[in-house]
Amino acid sequence: MKRKIVFLSFIVISLFILLVFINVESNSIKIELPNNFKDINKKAIENKVNELMNQMTIEEKIGQMLIIYDTHEEVDDELKRFINDIKPSGFIINQSNITTFAKTKKYIADLKNNSEIPLIISIDQEGGKVQRLQDLEDKKATNIPSMFDLGKTNDVNLAYEVGKVLALDMRTLGINVVNAPVCDVFSNSNNRVIGTRSFGSNPNLVSKMCVSLGSGLEDNGIIATYKHFPGHGDTETDSHTSLPIINKTYEEMLKNELLPFKEVIANDAKIIMIGHIAFPSLTNNNVPATLSKTIITDLLKNKLGYKGIVITDALNMKALTDNYSDKEIYIKSIEAGVDILLMPNDAKEAINIIKKNIEVSRIDESVRKILIFKYTYLKENTLDESYLNSEENKKIISKIPIQ
Repeated sequence: MKRKIVFLSFIVISLFILLVFINVESNSIKIELPNNFKDINKKAIENKVNELMNQMTIEEKIGQMLIIYDTHEEVDDELKRFINDIKPSGFIINQSNITTFAKTKKYIADLKNNSEIPLIISIDQEGGKVQRLQDLEDKKATNIPSMFDLGKTNDVNLAYEVGKVLALDMRTLGINVVNAPVCDVFSNSNNRVIGTRSFGSNPNLVSKMCVSLGSGLEDNGIIATYKHFPGHGDTETDSHTSLPIINKTYEEMLKNELLPFKEVIANDAKIIMIGHIAFPSLTNNNVPATLSKTIITDLLKNKLGYKGIVITDALNMKALTDNYSDKEIYIKSIEAGVDILLMPNDAKEAINIIKKNIEVSRIDESVRKILIFKYTYLKENTLDESYLNSEENKKIISKIPIQ
């Protein structure tokens, strides 16, 4: 009898210890790995990246600093040769690439299959008036209301669920990075470029909704890109057409524009996009944030403690192109602290310019960060099309009242 009691006690204790490490949620089991396992995994990735970088040419390294765009509907021989020549970090999917569901999915898969290094496949899919997947010709992506409407609910749990809906839709096509959420505080009623893309005019509301929606995205397989640092909400000028200028002090911005970015950084933001906006009170000139070391290195990295990837907004926007040459844009942005250039005008020219004007150590700094990010977070997790605009997705979206 004594042996039976001891044996049963051993089983009970064993089960208790097992349950400490196993957390059952919904129908899945989440196992918390010991810290030493995580450290080994991280070290293995770093070793893989170091080995890869030792084999890469300088041109191949610079290619990893470019996310480019393409106007094809399919990956033909010309595009294959281009990918092989440039070896870009990734592609941004735009309207010209989106046709039928099957063709778009194949296009993205073919892009990935022509790159030995994992590709970033990004898209502008915020909800509201910025939803590229609404251009699908034969399938309906989930129609997401504006973030302003979502912000009115003041419901962080709903924001998380909307992030999940966005993620599931995008994963059906093989997308892995989204240029969202918008962290801009809608503090200027005349602002038309941001407007309802923002969660609202209260920086605390914007902060918590950005964090929650971003978590919903990343917990469901899509990496968030938080934008547009240091804040595009208090402008009346559209940076697509000319350079916006915001005259605010650091102290003023800390209570408003910078607050959402502080919060997402504290919650492990992996990518932050820089806006083409001038802040003369911070920089003592009208240099756009994209090209400003004061904004990117001194403020974002040093003061706010951001360690992740810094990406530009699209480099074909007139806030930059009307005032700077391509050469100036590429050099100044990288010297300012940018890791990835989004949509350079000419990728081959960009590689040549960067090679001639940027020190190898500076290039290596960004490339190592990019490759570690890719091998850590970019997994092949494409879903079948049943997840696109599913009944569950529509049920979640129906909780957002539209006015």
